[in-house]
Amino acid sequence: MKSSNRCSVIIVGAGISGISAAKVLAQNGVEDILILEASDSVGGRIKKHNFGNISVELGAGWIAGVGGKEPNPVWELAAQSGLRTCFSDYSNARYNIYDRSGEIFPSGVAGDTYKKAVESAIEKLRTDQDSLLAADVSDVPKLSTIPKTPIELAIDFILHDFEMAEVEPISTYVDFGEREFLVADERGYEYLLYKMAEEFLFTSDGKILDNRLKLNTVVRELQHSRDGVTVRTEDGCVYEANYVILSVSIGVLQSPLISFIPHLPRWKTEAIKKCEVMVYTKIFLKFPKKFWPCGPEKEFFIYAHEQRGYYTFWQHMENAYPGSNILVVTLTNGESKRVESQSDQETLREAMEVLRNMFGPDIPEASEILVPRWWNNRFQCGSYSNYPIYANPQMVENIKAPVGRIFFTGEHTSERFSGYVHGGYLAGIDTGEALLEMEKLDREKNNNKSILSLTLSHTEAIGGLQTCDIHSHTHLFHGNTKREAIS
Repeated sequence: MKSSNRCSVIIVGAGISGISAAKVLAQNGVEDILILEASDSVGGRIKKHNFGNISVELGAGWIAGVGGKEPNPVWELAAQSGLRTCFSDYSNARYNIYDRSGEIFPSGVAGDTYKKAVESAIEKLRTDQDSLLAADVSDVPKLSTIPKTPIELAIDFILHDFEMAEVEPISTYVDFGEREFLVADERGYEYLLYKMAEEFLFTSDGKILDNRLKLNTVVRELQHSRDGVTVRTEDGCVYEANYVILSVSIGVLQSPLISFIPHLPRWKTEAIKKCEVMVYTKIFLKFPKKFWPCGPEKEFFIYAHEQRGYYTFWQHMENAYPGSNILVVTLTNGESKRVESQSDQETLREAMEVLRNMFGPDIPEASEILVPRWWNNRFQCGSYSNYPIYANPQMVENIKAPVGRIFFTGEHTSERFSGYVHGGYLAGIDTGEALLEMEKLDREKNNNKSILSLTLSHTEAIGGLQTCDIHSHTHLFHGNTKREAIS
């Protein structure tokens, strides 16, 4: 078993939370840190991939919440780094809804359906709230409208799986603004993390070459006590630290990947179990030519199907990368898991059938397909966290609360911005500052113990002298007084 020297802080996970936490520590003089990342790159669920000769984002792809009174910190980072972005307007999608025969639903029909869906969603929120307050579940009113038709199911999907801000005040849009920008930069969204890392890790030519970052290092066990934390990895290495920041996803926390010795307390594990894990899958399709509508208000289009979420939400990449001839279809949750379990060829067949329903049988076959698998990735186990709408505030507090010397961070620990990149960024900063505060308190306690120990030792020494020959004691005392007088 290989062993390594002890350091101040080990950070497990090099996503945006882990990197921002490490930056806070470094800025405050804590430089003996070690970042252990299970995958082969920095970024976590921010991950680029070269597809069809352009850089596409497999995970987080938008900077959400721009244009408000307060600046979004991630938008500020993007501006400082010169990251290329494109404005995206989801609201137009509801007026580009295709049925199975390729006809677009009239805007009036789509608008009315959307309005009814919003009203139904608000009613559902109130019903959920009533159900929590009602002593008798039978007293809770039933929903008057449940989506049934293909267009109702499609509208319900885009409303709940994409927009939501129009149903419930979302902190991101209230605080930072309602505009959203798609990252369209060949360096990738992850470039922001590399720019942050440059401030405290050694880098060269855009690569991190600092031995305080270890990639392909899978943490499997955390053994914690009052004295520190011992970290064991899959390759047999052992690392020791005064503190650990656990910057892994809520899905990983719910999985058996990392074991704790002793086990985490029940209040912690129960809170982790209650947080829902969402799966969000962007499937990329490359074509020899484009056959879909482009131009203003045409970036997104919707397919109405009898099965909710069945290849519903489409986007072309022409605004981000003109001439790329790439379409993206987004699946979520159950559909994501279903597609992850089948072959890419079967997924391509299903997607092409949907596209031919919308645009006719003569469209060309896709030349390439890319299907990310976040659910089956044991280092992620999903895409982002989703708290129940009426979650107990104590549940959120318990998820982010430290256990001894282990601190927890990530977008799932952000009460106001869970599920967003800026949520993960701000959570990392908060965790770094919380750890510094604990370190300060521990240092003060240790100093007090040292002073107390010295005082006790001195008292014991005097007590020992008192049991000795009184003449020797007196001689020592007078001798010291004499030297002081001479000096």
